[in-house]
Amino acid sequence: MAHDPEDHPPGVPRWVKVSLIAVAALIALLVILMATGVLGGDHGPGRHLSAVAVLA
Repeated sequence: MAHDPEDHPPGVPRWVKVSLIAVAALIALLVILMATGVLGGDHGPGRHLSAVAVLA
């Protein structure tokens, strides 16, 4: 009884693990790009300010 296959349920398939890691990496990349301003353009609270308020 060194290693009985009925003792342990089957693990998560490899494709599920790889898919989850890829999705998590993509989400992390998007968050980093949005936080640094590379992605998102002029969106944010500053776009609602007038040009005078931004320069002052």
